[in-house]
Amino acid sequence: MSTEPEKSGEKRRIMSYQRRKSLYGYGFIGLWLVGTILFFLVPLGKSLWYSFCDVSVDPGALRTEFTGIQNYLTVLNEDPYYTEYLGSVLLETLWKTPLILVFSLFIAVLLNQKFRGRTLARAVFFLPVIIATGPVFRIISGDMSSTGNTGAEQFSTMFSADLVGDLMQFLGIYGMSDSMSSFIKTVADNIFGIVWNSGIQIILFLAALQNIPSSAREAAMMEGATSWEYFWKITFPYVTPFILANLIFTVIDSFTNPMNSVMNRISTMRSQFDFGEASAMAWIYFAVVIAAIGIVTALINRSIYYENE
Repeated sequence: MSTEPEKSGEKRRIMSYQRRKSLYGYGFIGLWLVGTILFFLVPLGKSLWYSFCDVSVDPGALRTEFTGIQNYLTVLNEDPYYTEYLGSVLLETLWKTPLILVFSLFIAVLLNQKFRGRTLARAVFFLPVIIATGPVFRIISGDMSSTGNTGAEQFSTMFSADLVGDLMQFLGIYGMSDSMSSFIKTVADNIFGIVWNSGIQIILFLAALQNIPSSAREAAMMEGATSWEYFWKITFPYVTPFILANLIFTVIDSFTNPMNSVMNRISTMRSQFDFGEASAMAWIYFAVVIAAIGIVTALINRSIYYENE
């Protein structure tokens, strides 16, 4: 006779515990939602509004006057630097992204092998992700003027020496056509930046490589497949979905790098209190980034689909 009340009381306790867990979840989501609204959506809306206004700075406030798309026309047609910087960033992203992906996949394949010091080697390649701040990168790459620290030139010299470029010039590789030699010199001069920006991509490729079942390797060995055949027939199809993730991450990382010329131009306009034009620059840049990501995703998704087929 007493079992029914006991079961109903236990059910109420279980339901109350589930309800508490739901409230905890709503509480965490509520904190995130408040932060998103206050620190992301509200500034985003103000930035969009400023891009259509003539913004003047009054003591203690900003005064806005709606001007339509005038700021966008000024940025695109009259600003002497913005379109040039935008083109240079697009070009740099276009040639640097494939190099970062190829380098990351190559290093991930090496780090996936069993050898002494593998953990240390993985930590070394992931180290830039931990210390990848603007001032650190500028010091190591030799750009001391923008950091305000003029006493570390000797420290940065060993990183900024163009050893690869000197070696290629010594071997006579620069004797080819001007465009090709210029491209090779640009790549050689940016080798450190390519390595520096490859940490996350290496980790993602490593995760893909470690998901390859051991039975696939055993079957390939029994069939007598070479390492080259194993890479293209087994390794590459398994990491293909991660190529899309790494490609999107690399493109976004390149576009949002605070040291690129477009971001510097926007920061300069903002520091000069030209909030309207700075906001227009930012929104044009945002549209370009979204378009680039959409094009890249569409192209790579098609490749992944055929690869899976």
